[in-house]
Parts: sequence; C-alpha cells; structure tokens
Amino acid sequence: MRKAALLYNPGSGSSGGRRSELESALALLRGANVDAELVLTHSTEEAEERVRQAVRAGCDTVFACGGDGTIHSILQALANTPVALAILPMGTANALAHDLGLPMNLKGAARAALHGVLRRVALGRIEYIDLDGKPGTRFFVVAAGAGVDAHLFYKLHSGIKQRMGMAAYYAKAWQLWFSHLMPRFAVEFAETGTAEKRRAEVTELMAIRIRNFGGVLRELAPGASLDRDDVRVVSCRTASRLAYLAYVTRGLLRRNWKVPGIDLAFSSRVSCTYLDPSPAAGKPTAETKLAETKISETKISETKIYVETDGELVGTLPAEITVVPNALTLLAPSK
Repeated sequence: MRKAALLYNPGSGSSGGRRSELESALALLRGANVDAELVLTHSTEEAEERVRQAVRAGCDTVFACGGDGTIHSILQALANTPVALAILPMGTANALAHDLGLPMNLKGAARAALHGVLRRVALGRIEYIDLDGKPGTRFFVVAAGAGVDAHLFYKLHSGIKQRMGMAAYYAKAWQLWFSHLMPRFAVEFAETGTAEKRRAEVTELMAIRIRNFGGVLRELAPGASLDRDDVRVVSCRTASRLAYLAYVTRGLLRRNWKVPGIDLAFSSRVSCTYLDPSPAAGKPTAETKLAETKISETKISETKIYVETDGELVGTLPAEITVVPNALTLLAPSK
C-alpha cells in the first residue's frame, strides 16, 4: 500500500462519534509511509464519485470507513478495477469485516491492512426494477434478498434507526415480521455443476456470499464463501413463521438440522419473478375486465415484492442474480 483514500460519511450509522478513532487510524497509516487522505462523503452518489476520483488519482487502496452500506456504495465504483478495498469497521453489523476476521477497533483494522494480503474474489450482481420503475443493476459482496427481509427494509427505511434507537427499531421489525402477509413469487436456478433448472414458489430468497455474519448469528448459510464463484441460495417455500424461527435458531446454535420448507443450494444464476396470474374462466365482459383490472392493481400494490442488496433497499422484482468472477481485490488478514 502506497496511496490510500479513506472514505467516511460522518452522518451514517454509528460512525458519527468515532472521528477521533478514525484520526488515530489515519495517523497510523501515515506513520507507515502511506500517502493517506480522509475523504468526506454525504451520500451514496457522492461516495461512488469520490471512489472514481481516487482511482483516477492513482490510489492503490480505498478504505471503507463504515459498515456494509458504505462498502456497498464503494463497490459500485471499485468493481472490475485493480484497486484494493480495505475496511475500517464503523457500522452496526459489519458483516464483511467479521467474515474477513478484521479487528473491530479502528487502529487494529488499520494495522491489519498494513500487514494484510491481497485477495481477488467474485462479486454478486443483481438486476432489478428500481423504486422509480426503471431497470437497475448493483454489485453485492455480502448478500442479496427478495421477499420477507427486503419488505422489512422497505418498511424500516434508513433514518428510522437514528430516530428510534436500535431497541425500538428491532421491536418494530419484530412486529412487522409477524404481520407481514408473505406473498409468494417464483424462483428459477440451476445448481452449480448441473444444467437442470429448479423452479419453486417461495416467500423469501437469499443469495449469500459470506459465511460468518458475526455476532450471535454467524452461519446464516453454511457453505457460503467469498472464495467460490457462486452464491449460497436459501429459498423458503414455506410461509410458516415457526419454520423461519427454526432456521434462525439453527444458525444461533450452529446446528446442521434441516428445516422443512427451507432449502439450500449453490448457483451462479437465480431468476426471481412475480407469479403469473391465474387465467380467467370464460370470456370476460368489458365490466368484468375493468373490475379485474382494479382488483389486480390493488393486489399488485399490496403484494409488491421488494429487493435488497447488502442491507440496502434497491427496488422490486423481476430480478436476476448472477456472479462476476475475479471482480474485486480485498486487502484483508491472511487466512
């Protein structure tokens, strides 16, 4: 590492009160003869542009000073370049930092970067319809999801944590989870190493790239790994809340039991679409068509299926998830 940009959004997540720690980490890098600069950003769009500027300025490393949302923003400009991503974990969950085995204190993470190794990995890529109804594409490194989890991100928009506090945030999420109707949608994918397509109607689909999420829930998708060129697919055919809880409990207790209605697979391409409407019996009249249109519009508004990537709400179905090999350089501790 010779020249690095440290991207930091002082208004995001839990990073606002940690400026002094960040300055200490910056001093540590400069003391090791790294030409390091702190770059302030205030939005996703600004973060992406700052990364592009850093790449053009000859930086060999860009630090994400934040959580998985900050990393996600930086990825969009860093993907398919030779510039390395390093992390100073300042978020709430810090899932990628946990998976890489980084220290959670900033000086420790900066020191780990100085002695780290370069690791080239694949990235997930998802195509979807954004919230304005236009086609969108994002890279992801932790996970992408459609269905139940993304619906919660839609209901619990980004500013709510700061206003309510984490305890109230989780309480609200718990209440919404129990009241959500869990509409079904269609998924299709071929397992890695096979050509045969699998199809199912599901209430939730997760495409996961990392093994260790940190905290008490470490292995959400056993077998997932950044070293693979596919995703670990968790598909939930069930609408049973008890089955969902059993699956989460499985991860909490680090057990390998199978939960009925929840399947695991590996794949490098997953398609998610709305279910086709049932064909109407007989020839409809003009009045019937109008009534059906109104009912259909109501149902669509009530059962819209949302999509999230790396914990960020991005849009709705239809969505297609693929994997881009050799797409990102990580600067991380050796295994």
